[in-house]
Amino acid sequence: MNRKRNLLVTITAGLLSGLLVYGVYVLQLRQVKFQETVNIVVPQRFVAAGERLRADMLGEKQIAKASYVPEMSLDAGELLGAEAIVPLGANEPLLKWKVGKFRLLPGRDQSTFQIPRDYVLSVSSGIRAGDKVIVYGSGAESESVRLFEEPVTVASVKTSGNLEIDDMDDSNLKAMASNDQAGMYAARRDANGAIDAINLNLTELQWLKLDALCKDGKSKVVIAYSSDSLDIAASMVEEEAVR
Repeated sequence: MNRKRNLLVTITAGLLSGLLVYGVYVLQLRQVKFQETVNIVVPQRFVAAGERLRADMLGEKQIAKASYVPEMSLDAGELLGAEAIVPLGANEPLLKWKVGKFRLLPGRDQSTFQIPRDYVLSVSSGIRAGDKVIVYGSGAESESVRLFEEPVTVASVKTSGNLEIDDMDDSNLKAMASNDQAGMYAARRDANGAIDAINLNLTELQWLKLDALCKDGKSKVVIAYSSDSLDIAASMVEEEAVR
């Protein structure tokens, strides 16, 4: 009886020792994984939604490899010229879904407004969807002013037939169907046509300011192409060169 009891105790002690050794091994393995690190891209300061990323805005942060997820960005170069879709906090991991280079939809606090023809004095003929534009107010009885401090995004430009101005040889609709964003943007830039209607992504306050200026007919807006749009084109050229 005592022999059986001693045998059972020995076996139990052996199993417990084995489990203890295995537990220590798992903890050590997990500790090693956490000690491995990776450098991810982070904003060096707060970045507001709609702001375009520049090299001086981005830095690196070292995190445990076990905390890394594929949505985190590792290369700051691929983010240059991208626009923040949502506000980005300083030193927080910069997830890829939070930025985009071909942003045509309105931001969280914006809506897409078609600017009435009676409100428009002139529109730069080379403007296409996705471009950044500067909006000025001009009137015979008032001084010309820049309406908004920051450039705004063009959602679409259309002809008198309510058709999106497009490249007939290489339609942006085909590029959209194949999820080729670069092709979609390039097609819109090569398109030709007279601009009859333009849609802008504006906040409510921006629209109310524009409407208050123009609704009495004494002032109109001048919509000018912004050099910020060149940043997008330049980044596209750099990406194609790398490929």
